[in-house]
Amino acid sequence: MRVGVIGTGNMGENHIRTYSSMYHHCQLIGIYDIDETKRNEIAKKYSIKPFPSLDNLLKEVDAVSIAVPTKFHYDIGLKCIDNKVHMLLEKPMTSTVEQAKDLLYKSLKSGVILQVGHIELFNPVIQELLKVLENKKIIGIEFQRMSPYHKRIKNIDVVEDLMIHDLYILQEILKDKLMEVKALGKIIDGTIKHAVVIAKSSQETIVKLSASFKSKNKIRTIQILAEDAFIDVNLLKKEINIRSSILTKTIKVDDSIHPLQVQLTDFINCINLKREPSVTGNAGIRALLITNSITNEINNE
Repeated sequence: MRVGVIGTGNMGENHIRTYSSMYHHCQLIGIYDIDETKRNEIAKKYSIKPFPSLDNLLKEVDAVSIAVPTKFHYDIGLKCIDNKVHMLLEKPMTSTVEQAKDLLYKSLKSGVILQVGHIELFNPVIQELLKVLENKKIIGIEFQRMSPYHKRIKNIDVVEDLMIHDLYILQEILKDKLMEVKALGKIIDGTIKHAVVIAKSSQETIVKLSASFKSKNKIRTIQILAEDAFIDVNLLKKEINIRSSILTKTIKVDDSIHPLQVQLTDFINCINLKREPSVTGNAGIRALLITNSITNEINNE
């Protein structure tokens, strides 16, 4: 499988590094970035070919990871479809739901695999959590995903960048629609930097999600209240604590498993096996619908 990476920022470089180590699964042909200096710098660092144009890269590969700002996803996705190149599109899927629906329709029509990049669903901690939650009646869930401020995120919306991870995880846990959603947030430098969402699912699970770029510490936690247990998840420590009237247990998850490598392997396998991606375009659209709804509510407070 011949692969390429479009975009050489932080996430793009992660894809480049990971593909470079996956020589049993694929061959990294090269990279493209509109910034020529950055493109050449990363190409030299990883000893790979920098392509002078997107079209040139797409003519040489079977599949690509797209890790550029969201506003470019739709147009690059259309070019991939025109060139019959399968794509892993980093989240959020596109800028608008209309673009996402059109891209998914055209990719399905042309036989191009479109997988939405959502790394947390490939996190072994989340996979273990889903096993723990099998057959449990969930009363409430609280997510906290916070990071210190960095100039890199000056123009980034915290809902689209951080909270969207937990919205994907929530979909995977509940398999249920959110019926009532209330969002509050703080706008700094023209974008949402702190957000809190309270929601209720159709099965009456109460959910609270907090995301912030104004924390002094990096925090990634999930707390779940079930009818028979309390489950406390620390994604950074890679551990799950379970407490009930009959059990106290800590599960330490293997930290040698790299979620991005699992995700990219899954992407390549779904192309080779011609199967539906683990994170489908429809899943990307559902996440985009709710993130846009939350962002709009906060912006119009």
